[in-house]
Amino acid sequence: MNKVISSFEINIHGLENKTYEFEFEGGNTFFEAFEQDIVSDGKFKVRVTLEKTDSLIRLFINIDAYIDMVCDRSLDEFTENFKIEEKYIYKFGEEAKELSEEMEVIPFGTPKINIANLIFDFISLQIPMKKLHPRFRNEEDDDSEGVMVYTDENLDIVKEKSEDSVDPRWAALLKLKNQIK
Repeated sequence: MNKVISSFEINIHGLENKTYEFEFEGGNTFFEAFEQDIVSDGKFKVRVTLEKTDSLIRLFINIDAYIDMVCDRSLDEFTENFKIEEKYIYKFGEEAKELSEEMEVIPFGTPKINIANLIFDFISLQIPMKKLHPRFRNEEDDDSEGVMVYTDENLDIVKEKSEDSVDPRWAALLKLKNQIK
């Protein structure tokens, strides 16, 4: 396991049934440890509140992340701040398996859990599909981008011709339609 990722381990073996607080920090080396193109530069601080009981471990994760992005419209670089609050549950069971996006079963006697993947997932899910520099976000007509407006003087002539000329295949149907009226 990568040294950077292993620094996000929480030793749960021998923890009593109560609440614990943990803090983690990460930066570019953290994002480089994952083979991905979503996030390359940034930094974050994580505060984890861990509640342990006999049957499960409940994590309350608060992330304050500053992610460097490139605007899709202007190609200007900017830094976006994300404040993320998430919950995750580790339930003790016979074998390890993922039950849902918020819950996972870990075997009894598991010595430690690693939350690096959770942190990365929570941050990367905040990155918008369309990255806009803050100066472009308050524009009223956001959908006008890429629309070309022009006029054609010959358009009225084409419209008149299309109304006058009827495809002979449809002429018989038009006669029937007019007879029914």
